[in-house]
Amino acid sequence: MSAMSDFLELKILDHITGTASYTAPSAVYLGLSTGDFTDTGSGSSELTGNNYSRVSVAFDAAASGATSNTSAIDFAAASGNWGTVSHWALFDAATSGNALITGSFSASKTIETNDVLRIAAGDLDLTAA
Repeated sequence: MSAMSDFLELKILDHITGTASYTAPSAVYLGLSTGDFTDTGSGSSELTGNNYSRVSVAFDAAASGATSNTSAIDFAAASGNWGTVSHWALFDAATSGNALITGSFSASKTIETNDVLRIAAGDLDLTAA
């Protein structure tokens, strides 16, 4: 399940109503957390350290209110314990930036030293309802 962040909701409303233009980001990056990012995009702390960094993700064009990642998403091998990863967010920058869409994984995964988190092509689903 996915939800737009408050930031993105306002940008889209302003764009649609003509009060301000919104330029889509040139790339989006997947960030991970051990808790809910919430609609603000900052409800939980994003992972840090232990060789963690956001990963760029490409998506198919949306159809029937949904889209998914076009290729596998591979995070670098953890150099230490990341904890139990349960939530994700798409950001408009590799570091800092704004959360755009947030969600939770269907199953949590504990990432320990040398583990690699991999999301297969087509397994990160975004829906608009």
